[in-house]
Amino acid sequence: MLSATDPLPLHPQRILVAGVSGSGKTSLAGRLGQLLEVPHTEIDALFHGPNWTERTDFMADVDHLSSAPGWVTEWQYRQARPLLAERADTLLWLDFPMPVSMWRLIRRTARRRLRREELWNGNFEGPLWTLFTDRDHIIRWGWQTRNKLKAAIPVLAQSQPHLQVVRLHSPREVEHWVKNLRHALAAGW
Repeated sequence: MLSATDPLPLHPQRILVAGVSGSGKTSLAGRLGQLLEVPHTEIDALFHGPNWTERTDFMADVDHLSSAPGWVTEWQYRQARPLLAERADTLLWLDFPMPVSMWRLIRRTARRRLRREELWNGNFEGPLWTLFTDRDHIIRWGWQTRNKLKAAIPVLAQSQPHLQVVRLHSPREVEHWVKNLRHALAAGW
């Protein structure tokens, strides 16, 4: 597993961004897509249909996006993870301290709800008070799943030896890694 300061052996073209809810996966994936000039597909938009239902074409869409020569997406959804990991060349693991991720998740959820931001396919964040009544509320989900990647990613790294796994422990390390990638690209990598 690589760190923020380790050089990548291979130029990344098919990148997964992993992390708990609120860690900044989608924001980083979008930045990387622009930097590498490859498409970023937000996997939540492929998964969620109207009324928060799973889209029937989800796995076909994942197959299509991951067949392309270059792409960036988030490493999410149990059924999609194996195919994405098999086809990716790089996985960035945002392994931030829980207070950082939870603060980001709470702030994002409140902002989306208060501004009534449409998320995907006509879906919106539910009322904030449902944090106390809905066991699947995104903030509760973030708390309940906060440690799942700590076991899953080391296993993934062993089972997919072609995958460059970079573990980033803080937003500062993310910025350092992106800066190094930008310099490598500018140098003609």
